[in-house]
Amino acid sequence: MKAKRAYSQIIYEDNHLIVVNKESGILVQGDQTGDPVLGDYVKAYLKEKYDKPGEVYLGVPHRLDRPVSGLVILARTSKALERLTKMFRERDIQKTYWAVVKKKPAEEKAKLTHWLVKNEAKNLVTAYDYPIENSQKAELNYRVLGKLNEHWLVEVNPITGRPHQIRVQLAKIGSPIRGDVKYGFHKANDDGGINLHSRKAYFMHPVKKEPLLLIAGLPENQFWEQFLVFDNPKLKDKHLDLLFGSSE
Repeated sequence: MKAKRAYSQIIYEDNHLIVVNKESGILVQGDQTGDPVLGDYVKAYLKEKYDKPGEVYLGVPHRLDRPVSGLVILARTSKALERLTKMFRERDIQKTYWAVVKKKPAEEKAKLTHWLVKNEAKNLVTAYDYPIENSQKAELNYRVLGKLNEHWLVEVNPITGRPHQIRVQLAKIGSPIRGDVKYGFHKANDDGGINLHSRKAYFMHPVKKEPLLLIAGLPENQFWEQFLVFDNPKLKDKHLDLLFGSSE
């Protein structure tokens, strides 16, 4: 297993944590395909960098869907894993996602509340507007950041952490994520991924007790990179002037 792929995407690393910017298409946890998982790449990187004999420890406190890109937090010690798992369970880690949709949500910003039921056999989640048997309550906040080339960029802050939550909740309000044919988008992306990116995480370091704000760069493709203008208001204004002409 080559380490280069993981090494090029390291966001943060110390003795307790390693945070990776995952490419879409890479599994975080194994499934029936038997394909390599993110941890395999990261372990190979750690083994090579530190010349570690034997097995390398790596804990996985949370998941990111295979077609989703972005920030994944991994634990290098059992103490860090235990504390991170608790932090995720108690919602002490604030995560921000960027999603690209074709149809603008009806409101510029809103809180979405649904009840989700997962079909394990089909790996498919259904969202309901009311609680039903075996459902889990799912909540998120979103705001529309802007529009480029007939697509809207939406910033999402999950309140709960349910499987496929952002994907199915945006689809439920009529705004499926670009490329996400599983949840209603009309066409798959060429690379098989979807335009959902785990962009930021803010939390207290589980061991050092220092605040961390980590940002995962957007995937290196032309479609995603155009949305970088929304990270810099001055750059955004300049870009929009070029597109539509200055109002001055």
